[in-house]
Amino acid sequence: QVQLVESGGGLVQAGGSQRLSCAASGTIFSPSVMAWYRQAPGKQREQVARITNSGSTIYADSVKGRFTISRDNAKNSVYLQMNSLKPEDTAVYYCYANYWQLGNRDYWGQGTQVTVSS
Repeated sequence: QVQLVESGGGLVQAGGSQRLSCAASGTIFSPSVMAWYRQAPGKQREQVARITNSGSTIYADSVKGRFTISRDNAKNSVYLQMNSLKPEDTAVYYCYANYWQLGNRDYWGQGTQVTVSS
């Protein structure tokens, strides 16, 4: 069974930086797509950034220029470097992975809280 384990959340002051990590395990396959989503209280879950296994990336407009997504295919890991953090970035951040080799199934991490204080 595929498992995604996130790390790196916590409390940070506005203007600061934080790096999230997510490691996938439980299969010999490498994810087709990996991404970070977030969900703030009372809001819907939204995609923050997405990266394919070839390195193509997509960012939400709200984080462009501040966040950078990257992945290490050898480690089946994805990272999110967050700079110039704002209070509105406060949310639970979820790691996501899609495996076309496994019937195009989606998998989610348990989430990690990021809190940005003003």
